[in-house]
Amino acid sequence: MNRAKPVERRDYSHEVRKHRFLWVRLAYGALGTLFLLLGIIGAFLPVMPTTPFLLLATACYARSSRRFYNWLMNHPAFGPLIVEWRTYRSIPWRVKLIAIAMMALTFGSSILFFVHGIGLQLAMAFFGLTMAAWLYRIPSRDRPDKRKT
Repeated sequence: MNRAKPVERRDYSHEVRKHRFLWVRLAYGALGTLFLLLGIIGAFLPVMPTTPFLLLATACYARSSRRFYNWLMNHPAFGPLIVEWRTYRSIPWRVKLIAIAMMALTFGSSILFFVHGIGLQLAMAFFGLTMAAWLYRIPSRDRPDKRKT
């Protein structure tokens, strides 16, 4: 019987600095959960960013709960993004390309089918291009080297 290798879980408890007041910890926990939900929504809606909301959720959980902080840092989908940003201030190349492609698809279809008026269409196109350029400028450590071709 071939069993899957268990995923190594790291303990990040040493990074947690809980606030001394319970009500503040509860507020941070609630905000962390809100930001986590917004990050999950952002994973499916290209207009909303995922990583900034996950980073905010991580910061809130670091002030409220070791359990939630460790869960988020060890999450198979979200943990690597957070660790990559915190360690290297970069976003994986594949994630960046998918985000830009989804933004182009969403903004393009919105401009073509839903937004009426040339002024609004131009404003939306400008906003979409600005967001895509900003995202593209964030470093990616795993970007393929184009000089090797």
